[in-house]
Amino acid sequence: MKNICHITTVHSRYDTRIFFKECISLTKLYKVFLIVADGLGDEVKNNVHIYDIGLRQKSRLKRARIDSRKAFKKAVKLNCDLYHFHDPELITTGVKLKRKGFKIIYDVHEDLPKQIFGKPYLKPWLKPIVSKFVKYQEDNAAKKFDYIITATRFIKNRFLKINKNSFDINNYPILNELSNNTPWSNKNQEICYVGGITRIRGVFEIIKSLENKNVKLNLAGKFNSVKYEAECKNALEWNRVNFLGSLDRKGVKNVCENSKIGMVTLYPIINYLEALPVKMFEYMSAGIPVISSNFPLWKEIIEGNNCGLTVDPKDPKQISSAIEKLLSDEKQAEELGKNGRKAVEEVYNWGIEEKKLFNTYEEILK
Repeated sequence: MKNICHITTVHSRYDTRIFFKECISLTKLYKVFLIVADGLGDEVKNNVHIYDIGLRQKSRLKRARIDSRKAFKKAVKLNCDLYHFHDPELITTGVKLKRKGFKIIYDVHEDLPKQIFGKPYLKPWLKPIVSKFVKYQEDNAAKKFDYIITATRFIKNRFLKINKNSFDINNYPILNELSNNTPWSNKNQEICYVGGITRIRGVFEIIKSLENKNVKLNLAGKFNSVKYEAECKNALEWNRVNFLGSLDRKGVKNVCENSKIGMVTLYPIINYLEALPVKMFEYMSAGIPVISSNFPLWKEIIEGNNCGLTVDPKDPKQISSAIEKLLSDEKQAEELGKNGRKAVEEVYNWGIEEKKLFNTYEEILK
């Protein structure tokens, strides 16, 4: 049995894509190690051997300098047959491991050059300069790696121009993880949002859409700033919010079981337009209709599978009307939820992506 190692200094040790999907799937064929930086110590969970290099640094520059060095040292000590890393900060670590003769996979979760344009702390004039610089750095390193795995086909198409061994493994839900048999009549008059709580994810607009509505918002996630948290909690509609904080997978399942609509109304910033947010497919997997942003790609998925409605994410009144339309027609809402569940069973599920992951590993390790 070959030894393979995943590395992240940014994500949680129980990150859904890294741990629950990729690492656990790979234990079927390989001995799997996972290097993390969270200060929670070493452990073995679900046959994945987790090694902690200490609490992660707060700034990206320090993570790139300090945590990456620690990760490299631990990775070399493990002496695995293949290393699979997940963060741009670890690109230099990947290059150094490659120079030592190891096989390397770079897992690209986001289109980093486009993501730069969504950073509120960067001056508008500086964003194109930083974007061009990080693209140059990332592209130059990507040429050296054995394989590039991307979270969407759009990111894959970018890397194919640089490295022919580029494949998309989409972040679709694990089949049956969130499915439930709760009768529609037993669900509450509740909608839900699960994920990071930031301005550009449109949470404030969802809260404002609750005005004059007899409906609760189950809000699960972590605020990215104290200022934005205060802004949301000061809204008159906050009394209609059931704030749950960060949840584990069981908690997410419970929220979806109790809710009648899943919300994913992200702002139309450049790196979201071609993204495939996992929460969209998780709502579908749970059998509840989705209200999403009206991006062309998302409209193609939601309207093409007849599993929800699309709206202008910056218009609370339009969001409110969509909520009202679904909640006022229980039969239609239930049918849309069933359609979404069917689409996940047939197309948008991890079982299909897992086979692609196995094929990639078999090819690189043969």
